[in-house]
Amino acid sequence: MFDRFTGLAAAMFLAAPAMAQTQVPFALDWKFEGPSAAYFAAIDNGHFAEAGLEVEVTAGQGSLDAIPKVATGAFPFGFADINSLIKFLDQNPDAPVTAVMMIYDKPPFAVVGRKSQGISGVDDLEGSVLGAPPPDGAWAQFPIFAAENDLDMDTITVEPVGFPTREPMLASGEVDSVTGFSFSSYLNLVRLGVPEDDLTTILMADHGVDLYGNAIIVNTDFAEANPEVVTGFLTAIAKGWADVIADPAMGAQAVIDRNPAADLELEQQRLQLSIDANVLTPWVQENGLGGIDPDRMANALEQTKLVYEFQNEPDMDAIFDDSYLPPAEERMLQ
Repeated sequence: MFDRFTGLAAAMFLAAPAMAQTQVPFALDWKFEGPSAAYFAAIDNGHFAEAGLEVEVTAGQGSLDAIPKVATGAFPFGFADINSLIKFLDQNPDAPVTAVMMIYDKPPFAVVGRKSQGISGVDDLEGSVLGAPPPDGAWAQFPIFAAENDLDMDTITVEPVGFPTREPMLASGEVDSVTGFSFSSYLNLVRLGVPEDDLTTILMADHGVDLYGNAIIVNTDFAEANPEVVTGFLTAIAKGWADVIADPAMGAQAVIDRNPAADLELEQQRLQLSIDANVLTPWVQENGLGGIDPDRMANALEQTKLVYEFQNEPDMDAIFDDSYLPPAEERMLQ
């Protein structure tokens, strides 16, 4: 179904030679917040320019948002949930899109609840009201989390909510918990005045879910035509993450420069949470940013089969391609 997208939408990228200041649009999954600081640091600190790239970052509207943008050729690069990409590729096996660099080695998929409303742990979710935006990446993985923890889904009242109303509904007591990214929902609730000691953050990765999180994705037609651009882009991103890990205050300021309405202290805290819980894991400290453990990915695919019926046997080579990554020593973050 994607053959029709090999025309004008992708042509300007496929024709782009590897030369100084190649213009590269980059589609994020969400708004300009703390965890996006690394990409702005790669711009401000000259890492993209060193690779001959002029990168324009565009905000997104959810974990699924960047996948069709990249698959159609509208963007050569994006940032998206790899689990959503796996399902997308199963439904669209000819789509020219793949993941090339893992960023959230430990995914931020979480359930955030309030102790004052009876949510102190996993078992408390039974009999409660859970707010979940239908396009939310964490909600997409909730059935795996439920299966791994023997939760009876029939006892959980799921309230579909919008992204803008998710945390306000929990803050006002209309729901008992919400699905979301740990670093976003938690801090959004604190900003709304919910006491931190009233919040319970249940990270799905700590309760049996072996999935990966968000990754850099690329249009494969573009990548095949411009392999050096892809490697240069990924090298710059690794340097950007190293920069913000070394200086989170700088990273938060880079976000505020693009999103003046945001709160500097809050975004620095959000960035630090994502570094500590999702990016700088023990595996990444040992192996560098960007790669995956094939055995863990195979297990993640098996977990996905618990809640999703594949039309085709998943092809790991189509899902993740590490051939564009720079050497591991260029991806070490500390």
